[in-house]
Amino acid sequence: MLKNYKEVQKVLFVILLLNILVAGIKTVLGYLIHSSSMLADGIHSFSDGASNVVGILGIQLSKKPEDEDHPYGHEKIEMLSSLVIGLLLLVLGVQVLIEGIKTFQSPRSPNISVESMLLLAVTLFINIAVSYFEEKRGKQLKSTILISDAMHTRSDIYVSIGVFFSLLAIKMGLPSYVDTIMSCVVSFFILHASWEILRDNVGILLDSKVLDREKIQKIILSHPEIKGVHKIRTRGTLAHVYMDLHILVDKNMSVEEAHCLSHHLEHDLQKEFEIEIQVLIHVEPYRKVCYVNQKKEI
Repeated sequence: MLKNYKEVQKVLFVILLLNILVAGIKTVLGYLIHSSSMLADGIHSFSDGASNVVGILGIQLSKKPEDEDHPYGHEKIEMLSSLVIGLLLLVLGVQVLIEGIKTFQSPRSPNISVESMLLLAVTLFINIAVSYFEEKRGKQLKSTILISDAMHTRSDIYVSIGVFFSLLAIKMGLPSYVDTIMSCVVSFFILHASWEILRDNVGILLDSKVLDREKIQKIILSHPEIKGVHKIRTRGTLAHVYMDLHILVDKNMSVEEAHCLSHHLEHDLQKEFEIEIQVLIHVEPYRKVCYVNQKKEI
């Protein structure tokens, strides 16, 4: 179960409200001033709120204990939810790109006012504050969900800066198609966000590697009792990892000693990676000739 889940949920809920506020302002403002780039940016900002919802859902599900039909818990429901969001973003990104291409055929000059620029600047500062706050709390609570979401929000800041300066350039006399170009650029950011969500969550569902094998090996071999380690595998999420591996120990080591060593290894791995890890360790007798020459134990 994710530690400090109540505090993480509180942070995500506050961030969700702020992201909805920012996305709403951008979307309404983009519609009122006829700016396709700001409208696209508003749609892009809704993806932040969607990721917050997924985070809250995932943490809520992580509290649900394993049962007879789900011995590994219910965490992958979060991945399925993320896939739905990724597909929705894919559809939105394509729609924004199509609308951007259409506006090249019938361009419309945005009705940019000082007030609209100020509102956009306010949303930009909110995004900056959200990213800083979320990353800080993520480090304090050791939450990979918050830290990852903060990185996503930080990428949106660059998009908003681009939209701001494109509208400012039009206000200063540049042609209106600058706004159309920027809306197409934003659509690619939406599509990129969709691709990242789909890639990461499909990888989790396919049990892709989560942790660095060499780092794990270094931690294991720091124990002098262990003569070798192999068949290291990890799966799961950065919040909850399942690991299994084989260790080679002296053939005269007792079952009690091997059991105690396994607990020490699990503790060291959790301490080093600062996440919850469930470790399954297979203990094998060390055979020097076989391991040195073949780098594996049969």
